[in-house]
Amino acid sequence: MDATEPEGWPGVLHREGRTLCRLARNPNELGAGPAAKGQGAVFHNPAMAGSRTRSVLLLQHCIEAGLLGDGSIYALDGLSATGLRARRWLNELPAQSAARISATMGDMDPVALDWAMCCHEEFPTEHGEGELLPHLGDLRKSVLEHGRHWVDIDPYGSPLPFLDTAIQSLARRGVAEISATDSAALTGSSKSALLRRYGARVRTDGLAHDSGLRVLLATVARTAARHERSIEPLLSIWDSHHLRVSVRVLRGVEGANNVEGSLGWRVASPTAKEVSSSIESGLQPETSLDSLPMHCFLPLSHPVDRSDKRISGPMWIGSVGRTEAMVSMTEERALELCGPNAIEDDPVGWSERDFEYERRRVTRSVRHISEESGVIDAPHLILVDDLASWLGSGSPPSPSVMAEALRQADHRAAVAHYGKPSFRTDAPWDDIVRTSREVHPPM
Repeated sequence: MDATEPEGWPGVLHREGRTLCRLARNPNELGAGPAAKGQGAVFHNPAMAGSRTRSVLLLQHCIEAGLLGDGSIYALDGLSATGLRARRWLNELPAQSAARISATMGDMDPVALDWAMCCHEEFPTEHGEGELLPHLGDLRKSVLEHGRHWVDIDPYGSPLPFLDTAIQSLARRGVAEISATDSAALTGSSKSALLRRYGARVRTDGLAHDSGLRVLLATVARTAARHERSIEPLLSIWDSHHLRVSVRVLRGVEGANNVEGSLGWRVASPTAKEVSSSIESGLQPETSLDSLPMHCFLPLSHPVDRSDKRISGPMWIGSVGRTEAMVSMTEERALELCGPNAIEDDPVGWSERDFEYERRRVTRSVRHISEESGVIDAPHLILVDDLASWLGSGSPPSPSVMAEALRQADHRAAVAHYGKPSFRTDAPWDDIVRTSREVHPPM
């Protein structure tokens, strides 16, 4: 397809990762988070650059792991705007992987698709592999035209209007990546919107974004169950203004019937009885009740008072990621696939310092993900500021020091890829308290 040059073309030349594109406006003029849609000819959010980098890495992992079969891969960037996500898939994946991909950019704005296709024609993939197709129309209709192996939903606001059709569209082997920029709702700041959209409550504490991710996963899991499918989380990320979950969707009535086994409640400042129930349900390691943890999970079947402000949920209480997927997201791998190399007479006008800045941004997008992979199923996500306050120990301990000390004590532990200093561990609460006091004695 020969694209029609849209009004304002050629605009501003821009590079993200290793991929060149043209934008109607200079992205440096845009702030973090989603700007109003009417602010530019084509909506582009520079704050989503890290999300797009992780999408490239996750797609490559799923191809290498055989999660998408061994034939052609039909991928859909369902709300594509500039089309940069789909173009980065094709351009930054190795040639052998890109050659299997037929990527569709869907959008209801014909101008956006014109910009995307003009960019693709001017800057085709470096290795010449892969297919890129535009599709003008509503995602909720176009997504059902044939089975997809990979569906990306990155809406302005809540993904809820698109979930049903996206899940239905997936092939027998399929992955859905779902972003939500209605963070105020999912993290409990907008309680009415959270209850109305997601049927849940979230306590607005330091774990609100983790709770929001789990509420989103629970919503995706229940949507899948309605279509006789189940989910396996691959990656769950809070990044800047948005929450994003990536899940493998599996067909089968048995998995769909068991969805409630992965759902439950998070309780802040739990009682001894609640901690005992959490231990009995296998949601927390055995520990004494001499010192109670800051939070615990309870199964969905556990009776709770939903008006109790300590309660968050219903939410996903299983692992929020898959070890094999996360361990592949090293900084070295990110640079290998997505890091641009400095070139002379760069058309964007970048200096070596600019290229180095972009490479640092690429590595920052995956920081701690690989090391956290081995403990992503652990029951404790602990914010060190909260831990210090809970134990009355003054200044908070270092997450990396805590993680190392717990590993020395034969527990699994790692610094978390979370927006606040924290670590994950499977250690009993008694050992966490003892370790904290050893590495950072009370004042």
